[in-house]
Amino acid sequence: MRKLILLFSTLILVQPAFAQDCDRACLRDTLTQYLDSLLKHEPATLPLAADVRFTEDHQELALGEGLWQTIESLGTFRQDILDVRNSTAGTHVLAMENGSPVLVAVRLKIAAGKITEVESTVVRTKEEGMIFKPEAIVEASAAMNVTPTAAQRNTREDMIRLALLYPEGLRVGSFVKADAQFAAEAYRFENGQLMAGPGCTFFPNCGNIREQGLPTLAGIQARVAAVDEEQGIVWLRMNFGPGSLMRNPGELSVWEMFKIYDGRIQAVEAFMEEVPANTPFGWDY
Repeated sequence: MRKLILLFSTLILVQPAFAQDCDRACLRDTLTQYLDSLLKHEPATLPLAADVRFTEDHQELALGEGLWQTIESLGTFRQDILDVRNSTAGTHVLAMENGSPVLVAVRLKIAAGKITEVESTVVRTKEEGMIFKPEAIVEASAAMNVTPTAAQRNTREDMIRLALLYPEGLRVGSFVKADAQFAAEAYRFENGQLMAGPGCTFFPNCGNIREQGLPTLAGIQARVAAVDEEQGIVWLRMNFGPGSLMRNPGELSVWEMFKIYDGRIQAVEAFMEEVPANTPFGWDY
């Protein structure tokens, strides 16, 4: 476990310092502008860097392809993650495409007032998502939108350390062995399904997220996509690796948000998608 945490902590600490030229309002407004342009199918209206990179479902595309061509509307669910220190804005939203609901995760990187990176995932069906209950994704949750007081907030480094204990627990097959820290009422909500925490009936004994049974996913990979220091949210980009899908040899590609304050994970919410085995894992952050 120490080796894993040290690796990711080192990656975070050696990142260059970015000029904070886009504050929370700027990041939120840029996300809104992106979603508005997406709905209008007009990427040219965005402030784009000349070499902007765009991916959807791990595929390199021209901005304007993929969901840009087929989206019809947005639902009422939207959960933002705003990382001022690293000029990164992320969101999970529910959208409609060809008359059907889809789950959308988007990460934007902003530099000098321009969007330089757009990474996105679109989950369209149960076959794509393994779990898929969009009817349960209506509004952003109260738990994920508690604003921690100054006394409740953990440092950025502590939040990252606590979040990374989650993939470490999956790596060793036990959150207890990994000493992952959860609040008593902590839950996990994935693709619209309550998968752990109070009220969970999906698996036997899933009511306690820390003590529930887990698969052992020795090949799990995790990267820190963003840290919302004000709201206490760490956003991990993960690939669960071999063994994460029981019915086929593919793997789960996951965007997972961890609400963290008072030294504990308070809530876990994720959008996830099945991908073929050995799919190249995401971007270099």
